Amino acid sequence: MTTPAPRPLLRQLFDAAIAAAQPALCLPAHLPTPPKGCTIVIGAGKASAAMARALEDHWAGSLQGLVVTRYGYDVPCQRVEIVQAAHPVPDAAGLAATQRILQSVQGLSADDLVIALISGGGSALLVAPGDGLTLQDKQAVNAALLACGATISEMNCVRRHLSAIKGGRLGAACYPARLVTLLISDVPGDAPADIASGPTVADTTTCADALAIVQRYQIALPPPARQLLESGAGETIKPDDARLQSSSVRMITAPQMALEAAALVAQAAGITPYILGDSLEGEARDVAKVLGGMARQVALRGQPFARPCVLLSGGETTVTLRAGLAAADPTAGSPAQPAGRGGRNVEFLLALALALDGAPGIYALAGDTDGVDGLEEIAGALLTPDTLARAWAQGMNPRQFLDRNDAHTFFQRLGDSVITGPTLTNVNDFRAIVLV
Repeated sequence: MTTPAPRPLLRQLFDAAIAAAQPALCLPAHLPTPPKGCTIVIGAGKASAAMARALEDHWAGSLQGLVVTRYGYDVPCQRVEIVQAAHPVPDAAGLAATQRILQSVQGLSADDLVIALISGGGSALLVAPGDGLTLQDKQAVNAALLACGATISEMNCVRRHLSAIKGGRLGAACYPARLVTLLISDVPGDAPADIASGPTVADTTTCADALAIVQRYQIALPPPARQLLESGAGETIKPDDARLQSSSVRMITAPQMALEAAALVAQAAGITPYILGDSLEGEARDVAKVLGGMARQVALRGQPFARPCVLLSGGETTVTLRAGLAAADPTAGSPAQPAGRGGRNVEFLLALALALDGAPGIYALAGDTDGVDGLEEIAGALLTPDTLARAWAQGMNPRQFLDRNDAHTFFQRLGDSVITGPTLTNVNDFRAIVLV
C-alpha cells in the first residue's frame, strides 16, 4: 500500500477525533428514564449547546432548562434556552446565566429530574463568586491561573474553592430532585470533579489544598479570595453529603475515545497507530522535547516502532507565560517583551520543530478539539520537515517566537495554522506525529 501524503492524513486524523466526540453521536445512549414529575436541563461548557440539542432530539417528554456556552458555540434548540458567555475569562453574561441556572433548580421534588450537561470550558462559563468576591476578583484569579503554568487539576481546585456553584454546590442545590450528570471530559484522567470544576459532583480537595497551589505558583489573590480560603469558608461539597447520594454521573465521551477514532483512520490508510496516552501533562515545550526524542528514535533506530507509523497522544499541557511578565514586576531591570499570540498546542508544536531540527520524514499536528487554542479562533497548526527552513527564509527566528509565546503568529505566517471553526465539542488536546 502506498503511504498517504502526511499533511492531509494529519488533518483527517484530527477531524476523526473531533467527529467521534460529537454529542449527537455520544449522548443518546446515556439518557436517563423520564421522571414522574418535570425534567429540568442545566449545563455549561463548549459542548453544552450541542448536548442540549442532542437531548431534545431524543427526549419524548416535557423538557425545559438553560445552558451556557462559549460565544459562537450556540446551537438552535426549541425547549432549552442557550445563553452565550465568555471563555476563558468569565464575564457578566456568564454570571447572569449562572444565577438563573441556580434559580431554576430551586423548589424541586423527589419526583423531578435534573439533567446536567457538563463539558470543558464550564469553569469559566459557570461563574458564581464565593462569599465576598466580585466578578472582577474571579476574572483576576482566572487570568493569573492561566498564566502561571499550573495544571488543569490545580487550577480547578482553586476555582472550586472560590465559587458558590462549583465543587458540588450546584448538585446540592438540585436536592431532593434526581440528578443525572452527563459529562464530556476534557481533562487528563477524566476525573469528574475536574471537568468544569465539578459543579454537580462531590470534591475531596480542601481549602488548604487550594492555598498550597496558590503558594506554589505565587499567585497574587485578591484579599477576599485569600480570606475565603484561609477561613475555610470556601469548602466544597464532600462525598458523604446526603444531598448527592442519589445523583449519578455518566461519562459520554472522553479523550481516549477520540484518539481511538483517529487510530482507526490511520490503520485504514496503512499507517500503524500507537496511542502514547490520553492524559499527557507538563509544560508544553518540555512535552515537545520528550515526544521529539521519541520520534527521532523511531526515525533513526526503528525503536520502539517501525516506520511508517503515527504517534497519537492527548491530555493538556501548560504554558508559563514569559512574554510581558517583567512589566508586572516593578523591580525588573529591563522592559518586558510584548506578549505574543499563542496557545499550548502551537507552543508545543513550535518547541517540537526546534527539537526535531528539520529531521526528514517527520510531520505533526497539534490542536485543541474545541477549535480554540489559547484565545484565538485557531485550533492549532501543522509541522513539516521544512518548517524551520521556511521560517528562516522569511526572516523569522523560531527561537524568538517561542521565547515570546508567539507561536500563532509563527505558524500563521507559514500558512500552517489549522482552523476548524466551532467544533461544538471538547475532549482536550490532540497530537499526532506521523513518521514516513
